[in-house]
Amino acid sequence: MTELQLSRIMVDESRNEQVIIFREKSGERLLPVVIGMAEVNAIKLKLSGVEPPRPMTHDLVVQILSRLGVKLERIVIDKLQDNTFYAKMHLTTPKNGTLVVDARPSDSVALAVRTGSPIYAEDEVLAKAGITEI
Repeated sequence: MTELQLSRIMVDESRNEQVIIFREKSGERLLPVVIGMAEVNAIKLKLSGVEPPRPMTHDLVVQILSRLGVKLERIVIDKLQDNTFYAKMHLTTPKNGTLVVDARPSDSVALAVRTGSPIYAEDEVLAKAGITEI
C-alpha cells in the first residue's frame, strides 16, 4: 500500500470530465481518478476554506461519524475494474473496533479532506493506473 496526497484537480474539457490527481507521498507516480462534478465541488469547497451556511452532505456525514465516536482512520483505493476505481473507508468505533466500508473514491476523498485522514492506494492499483506525467 502506498500513501497518496491530493496533488490537484483538473477539468478535461476535451472529454468533459473532472479528474483528481494524486501523487505518491514518497514517489513520482501520479494516479488520476475521474470523479463527478458534485464531488469535485465538495472537495474544492473544503480545500478553499469556504463554510456553507448549512452542512453539505459530506459535512453532515462527518458530523454524524463524530457524534457517534467513529473516526475515519484512512481510505484505501483498493481496486480498478473495468475503468472504475473502488475504495474502502477504514473506520474505528468505540465499541466494535475497526469497520471497513465500501465507498466511491470521490466520496471517500471528500470525507478525508474534511477529517485530515490519509489516503492510500493498493500497489496493484498504482501498477495498473499510475503514470509519471500528465
